[in-house]
Amino acid sequence: MNKMIRTLLTLAAFSAGSTALLAQPAVKLVVVDMAKVYDNHYKTEEANAKFRDAEQKAQEQVEELNKQGQSLVDEYKELVDQSKNTLLTAEARSKAEADSQKKMEDIQRKQGEVQNFRQNTQRSLQQRIKLHRDLLLEEIGKVVTDLAKRNGATLVLDKSGPTLFGIPSVLYSDAAYDITDAVLAEVNKDRPAPAATPAAAPAAPEAKK
Repeated sequence: MNKMIRTLLTLAAFSAGSTALLAQPAVKLVVVDMAKVYDNHYKTEEANAKFRDAEQKAQEQVEELNKQGQSLVDEYKELVDQSKNTLLTAEARSKAEADSQKKMEDIQRKQGEVQNFRQNTQRSLQQRIKLHRDLLLEEIGKVVTDLAKRNGATLVLDKSGPTLFGIPSVLYSDAAYDITDAVLAEVNKDRPAPAATPAAAPAAPEAKK
């Protein structure tokens, strides 16, 4: 009798587990290339243009600082020459030598200024790029989630990058399950219209002969 009861309980548990499994929604996967969406987002294009402009302006400032440094070097060389010029008085040579030492200190300070400017500018630009990337990926992620839900998906996989083993994270996916283009269309729907180019002036009429 006890054996029969245990068998019935086992069958009941199995039946309950099977019912629970059947009640689970069917898994529907979709894939998205997050890197492609990020690279082709109009906000990324706009940000990249700003970053390039910032890099150009920083480079121009570095070049100006280098010019100032080169002027100091030229002045230093001239003072060194004066300190060795036997045509000058001993007092003048001594003063030139003292001035050259001060000029060398100015050169070293300018070199430090250039180095600090480079480091600070690079650090600031990297922080701006990272902040833009993090915010935009968060924004794209919300669009992906919304589209996935609308398509009845239960799981989304990103196929943009390799795994730790250097192989693609998604080895194969049917194009019908790829929502990358749909995500791109959604994130770029508010792309600003390009600025209109000024119309060419009409040609002047030929003079009658």
